[in-house]
Amino acid sequence: MDGDTDVLVESTLSWNAVDGVTGYQISIGNAAGGTEWADHIAVGSATSFTPPTGLPENRVLHITITLFFFDRPDIECPAGSFRTEDVIIPPSCGVIRTPIDEATNVNSATNIIWNYIPKATGYRIAIGTSMGGEELLTLTDVGNLLSYLPAAELPLETEIFVRIIPYNENGVTTEICPEFSFTTGELAVLPGCANLITPANGAINVPLTPLIEWTAVPGATGYLVSIGSSINNNDVIDSATFTNNSTFVIDFDPNRTFFITIIPFNDAGLAIGCEQRSFSTILGCGPFFDDVTGELVNLAPEIDFPDTVSFCQNQIPYTIGTTDTAEGFRWYKVADNGAEVLLSSTSEVSLTETGNYRYEAFNTISQATNVIECASAKEFNVVASEIATINGVSAGPGQNGTIAITVQASGIGSYEYALDTMDGPYQDGNVFTNVPLGSYTIYVRDKNGCGIAETSFDQDLTVDGFPTFFTPNGDGVNDFWQFVPPLATGEVNVRSIFIFDRYGTFIAQLDPLARGWDGSSNGNPLPSADYWFKAIGLKNEEIKGHFCLKR
Repeated sequence: MDGDTDVLVESTLSWNAVDGVTGYQISIGNAAGGTEWADHIAVGSATSFTPPTGLPENRVLHITITLFFFDRPDIECPAGSFRTEDVIIPPSCGVIRTPIDEATNVNSATNIIWNYIPKATGYRIAIGTSMGGEELLTLTDVGNLLSYLPAAELPLETEIFVRIIPYNENGVTTEICPEFSFTTGELAVLPGCANLITPANGAINVPLTPLIEWTAVPGATGYLVSIGSSINNNDVIDSATFTNNSTFVIDFDPNRTFFITIIPFNDAGLAIGCEQRSFSTILGCGPFFDDVTGELVNLAPEIDFPDTVSFCQNQIPYTIGTTDTAEGFRWYKVADNGAEVLLSSTSEVSLTETGNYRYEAFNTISQATNVIECASAKEFNVVASEIATINGVSAGPGQNGTIAITVQASGIGSYEYALDTMDGPYQDGNVFTNVPLGSYTIYVRDKNGCGIAETSFDQDLTVDGFPTFFTPNGDGVNDFWQFVPPLATGEVNVRSIFIFDRYGTFIAQLDPLARGWDGSSNGNPLPSADYWFKAIGLKNEEIKGHFCLKR
């Protein structure tokens, strides 16, 4: 972790994966951005790195993780710093890796390789033809390396003894280190290393099924090929043997860097010192960087399709289509359990029912021996609709002498409402507030295009003339609640009046020419409260409101 102390020098460094990253490079330095101990070492898609010869002791180290892309500039991310442990003991003994202990028929030009020993900062090696012998190499300090190539070929058909003694600032190992031995074979000539031809080392936008080809090496009878997604991971091909100098690899992952090692061999053994190479695959269908045009390319088609499609009840079957540009199309009906049924493979489809559907447009590209389909898709919902039925229009009191008009409409569609103008503006709500007194044409439009219903509303009846309160206490003032005709005309334009309590219970019906309501029901006085009225005009128009009974 950032800020840790006493970190073991043999530690493995690890970090979180970042979505969409082609690969990672790691740098280790004495200061932020430094590279003294590791300089942009590529690790592919791996999210960890173990320094092959360990970390320096008792030192603050700064780590930088570089996000590698081949379609845009790399991003350097300061990952933090930590202090390593102060090593106070000598290391343990070394272990030989190549040739393996007691191996026979080893090539006389072999390289001697050993494993890293935790806490070692250097190694001494001695080579002889007998136990404890140093005839071929006196005890020599080779520094902090993990291999040694003898200056001259080793004697043929001879048992060779090797001692590897690690050390650090605290001294050499205090253990008695074992000797390792192997026996050389007859005179033989090792093959040289091969050069990668295709993909070229460092190539980008490599097809997902590429031809891997390398130079034929004179004297080689075969090749060991390893390919992996990181420098130490052969997860694609692990030491596979090939007798010729090419092979196809099927189905590389897109947007990845791969590392390849090719080691020629013959009866004398494996070629020595063959270096690892790398290349990066295309980003599948994209977008990826076109190294010819310098542009980002997306091989999947662009699609433009709505979230919801509706058809009118009288239009079944209903045909929909797309104007998107693509090589092919598919339309699916999606069941509740997610199962899909293909309905059409053209740019149009006929629908007969509501529900969930999926539209897909695709292009194809050829890569080596296979064809890749690049698709874009959109899920959408299909709903049914119809023209509205207007069931009624009512008016109530508004503010400052205006009225509120309420429209009652029914139907399976989704509706919006307008006054006087068929072209709108329309509103989602069915109540128009603060409407001036007068007559209107009301329009109800189906949002899905199934038509517009309309009706007329004549507002001859107003809230004027209906008292807001009365006091039936027998004092002769405001003892009855009744409609009062406007003084301007004196016209009684009300046919009947109905009284309700706040729960909607009918209480009384009034004749607008009679004395009015005395605040009782069945001879029993009702309590002080708000009460509601509905008045029916001479043209069957309605007006609603409320008033207060006070005692």
